[in-house]
This record gives sequence, structure tokens and C-alpha cells, in this order.
Amino acid sequence: MFRFFNRVRTIVSSELNSLLSKAEDPVKMVDQFILDMENDIAEVEAAVAKQIANEKLLNKQYEEAAALVSKREEQAMAALEAGDENLARKALEDKNKHNDHAESLKASWGEAHKLSEELKDKLREMNEELREMRMKKDSLKARSESAKARTKVNRSLSGVGGSKAGFDRMEQKVMQSEAEAASSEELRNVNRSLDDELAALTSTSSVDSELEALKAKLNSKKEEPAND
Repeated sequence: MFRFFNRVRTIVSSELNSLLSKAEDPVKMVDQFILDMENDIAEVEAAVAKQIANEKLLNKQYEEAAALVSKREEQAMAALEAGDENLARKALEDKNKHNDHAESLKASWGEAHKLSEELKDKLREMNEELREMRMKKDSLKARSESAKARTKVNRSLSGVGGSKAGFDRMEQKVMQSEAEAASSEELRNVNRSLDDELAALTSTSSVDSELEALKAKLNSKKEEPAND
């Protein structure tokens, strides 16, 4: 009857550490313990009710036997007063027989009463243990949810760290591409300046050539004889 109670008492006193550390889901494990405790308590309650009923029955039987003992003594006295000693003797013999039975019932009732009190104390103790278990379950559930949330956050942060590293690498590549583009632009500008200078040189040479040609033509006209 108390097989599970003793086991749960040990678990509660040790904070459930040894068993819960091996459980995949501690909350579900505690739920099962609580369910088993409730079933055991229901059994104990039925046993207590039965024992109390037995105690009351023994007490009633004892009271009836004690009442009969008193009655036989009164009847023996009445027989003596009536002068019937033989009847008085028979009444006393029956009184003694019922007296022995009453004393036996009284002892049985005393033991039954003691057992009833023990069972009621045990039941109260089990209910207290169940209350503590339920409180521990609420605490354990809250701690379990906190641990799950913390694990989820940590995993998310780990993912963010990996993404940030990847982002940093992409940023480095973009910066490298920008540097290469800037170098290419600078080289293109250098080449363009050289082309412009060459083009200007060609243009200047052409003008100089035309200028020399015009000078030659002018000198040629000056050297021609004048017409009278």
C-alpha cells in the first residue's frame, strides 16, 4: 500500500536530481510520478475508510457486549432479591462469558483505533508530499521552459554569428571589387590623358605645317616681279 509512497518520499527529499538527470523530459516524468501518487493516495483513502468502518464496528460490538455484561449483573441481583440463587448463578456465568468477549472486543477496538490514526497520519503525509511534488513540478516546468528558450536564443545567436561572418566576407569582396574598379578607372584616366596629349600634338603639327605652307606661299608672291 505504501510501496510508491516510500519511493516518492526519497525522490522528493533528494530534489529529484538523480532520476530527473536521466530523463529526456523531466516534466513528463514528474507528471507520471504525480499520477502514480494520486492513484496510491486513492488506495490509501479507501483503506483508511475501510479501517475506520472496522473500528466503528468493533466499538459498537464492544459497547453492546459491555451493556450485556451490565445487564446480566443487574439480572443476577434481581434473581437474588427474588430468592432464586440458581438463576442468579446462571446470570453471573453468562455475564462472565460476555465480559471476556467484551474485553477481547475492547482490545481489538483499541488496536483498530490505533491503526486508523496511523493510516490517517500516513494519508496526511502523502497528501503533503503530493502538494510538494506539484509545487516542484511547477518550478521544474518553468525552469525547463527557461532552459529551452535560452537554448533557442543561443542557437539563434550562433546562426547570427555565422551570418555576420559570411556578411563580413561578402563586404570584403565588395570592397575589393570597388578597389579594383577604382584602379581600373585611374588607369583609364591615365591612358586617356596620354591619348589627349598625342592627339593635341598631331593637331599642332598639322597647324604648323599649314602655317609654314602659307608662309612659303606668301614669300613666293613677294619674290614675283612687279608688272609695269
